[in-house]
Amino acid sequence: MPDQPSPKDAAEAALLDECWDAVLSYADLCTAGPAAAGDLAAEGYALGLREVRAADAGASRGRPTSRLPTIPLMLGAVRATAASWEAEGSGHRLDPDLRLWLDSPQAARHTGPPRHRPLALRGLRDLREADAALLWLAEVEALPLAVVARRLALDPATLTEELQRVRARFRDRCHRNHLHTPLDAECRSYARLLDAVTRTTPVAEAPEDLSRHLATCARCAEAAGCLRLHGGTLPAALAGGVIGWGGLAYLKRRRRAAEARLDARRTTAAADERAPQERGTTRARAVRGGLLAAAVALSALALAVSLMPFGGSADDGARGGADGRPVADPGALSPSALRSASPGPGPGRSSASASEPPPASASAPSARATATGADPQRPDPEPQGSSSPTADVAAPDPSATGPGTGTGTGNGNGTETCRVRFEVLDQWAGGFRAGVTVTTGRPLDGWQVAWTFRDGQHVDQMWDATVAQRGARVTAGAAAYDRSVPAGGTLSFGFVATWHGRNSAPTGFTLDGHGCTPAQGETAGG
Repeated sequence: MPDQPSPKDAAEAALLDECWDAVLSYADLCTAGPAAAGDLAAEGYALGLREVRAADAGASRGRPTSRLPTIPLMLGAVRATAASWEAEGSGHRLDPDLRLWLDSPQAARHTGPPRHRPLALRGLRDLREADAALLWLAEVEALPLAVVARRLALDPATLTEELQRVRARFRDRCHRNHLHTPLDAECRSYARLLDAVTRTTPVAEAPEDLSRHLATCARCAEAAGCLRLHGGTLPAALAGGVIGWGGLAYLKRRRRAAEARLDARRTTAAADERAPQERGTTRARAVRGGLLAAAVALSALALAVSLMPFGGSADDGARGGADGRPVADPGALSPSALRSASPGPGPGRSSASASEPPPASASAPSARATATGADPQRPDPEPQGSSSPTADVAAPDPSATGPGTGTGTGNGNGTETCRVRFEVLDQWAGGFRAGVTVTTGRPLDGWQVAWTFRDGQHVDQMWDATVAQRGARVTAGAAAYDRSVPAGGTLSFGFVATWHGRNSAPTGFTLDGHGCTPAQGETAGG
């Protein structure tokens, strides 16, 4: 994956985040290999950036110029760079079909006299830049309206109505430009009929003679695609008219990317809905385990107390036997062992009563000492397998007893760095699209997720993140609009990649250099 250009300031960084993915996707369509795609994307982006700077400089001097929104402007710069390659003798690096198109009259329309240019290109240029950007992002890039509102700083509550108004304005510009285009007598006779048929909602069925004309006249068919605001023809008319060669293929790629983003968000939302239930189940299991452990400890204490003699006095127990030796048998249950079997010292466990266990058989103390991790040869061994309670330590499991047994989660301090879920959402011969969802245990302000492919897979396109790939190692970085993630929150992105032979799940997932644990049931990172 080629390295991205280096922005000079925050404005250029935001511009790069917005359009680099689209530039690289179209450059890949135009070229004959990944290396050529990276070079064409870098040169086309540089050309488009110069156009943006020139327009901004003119606006700052009070001479605003009409220009396309950023993404279609950059795509046009990629197409212009491809034409320069062809003219300079580097056409062998381009797609053969593109080379044929560059020498055709269709290519000349994009740079010829304005009245002969594609109708969609003229209509988009005639809109205010903010309106044109809204139309392109919603119709061609297929971004959710919430994302469009965030990018363009618009009110999400009124964005649907605003999009309808922009569509109507675009239609009016296209109808006007169609009437001003040099047309022969037959096309001009059908122009007003075409306007009347496509203005109704739903679109009325075209008369038979008009249908025959549209089947034979490319210019009027192009106009029909721009004038029909219903029926799904507007995105194709925009992509084909503004981009030119490869416009429809680019549109399909953006549709697949949008579907993958939607699938990833649905997966994340479903996981978020399940999370409270799973946490409740885990908490209930921990409580049940703690109660069971406490019951076992109390039972052991009751058994020890029931074995104590009640015939003598406390003074006798304190003085010991006549020969000065303690009454307690060396093999009896020691106070330390008793403490390790009980939940805590407790107010009712005095040192006198704890030091007066009755004589017992040799088998009982050895079994008790083994169960608690105590050494029967030591008079007062330290408790074994205990740990200081923390907020994130799970309740003890009664079945997990023995020396050194303890419980804990995460990375040893009660906090998991991250968990990752990798899913292949769709796969076909030689390609697939996948989604990555990462849950972080700490707040993030900017992030990088990295992994290693095992079978030579190569990322062609990524959304909701920037991407760089060196060999088998892929690094996804935060986009400008999803840098901040709270502790316990999730980040997600998706990509389209190629594969050959096998398509095993990637390994070695990290978040900012820290290893990530695969989500339950996943193989990612394993």
